[in-house]
Amino acid sequence: MKQSGVVFVGILIVCLVLAVGYIVFDKYQEVQQEEQLSIFQQGAQYGYEQAIVQLVQQAVTCQQVPISIKNQTVNLIAVECLQTE
Repeated sequence: MKQSGVVFVGILIVCLVLAVGYIVFDKYQEVQQEEQLSIFQQGAQYGYEQAIVQLVQQAVTCQQVPISIKNQTVNLIAVECLQTE
């Protein structure tokens, strides 16, 4: 009877180690995905900022800057360029 008790405890220990290993691996994967998402979001934010900077730099030269979104096009120009003295 002692032999089966030892085997049972051994099986429980193996199951516990596997469960803990799975949980640790799952949490590690979750952290990795969050880091990758954060890096992606930072890159997207930087891209948006650079696009806006380029639009403004072009608009202040008093030239129209065409912006197209889907089927609509809008021409941007700095307000200061429209004011006449």
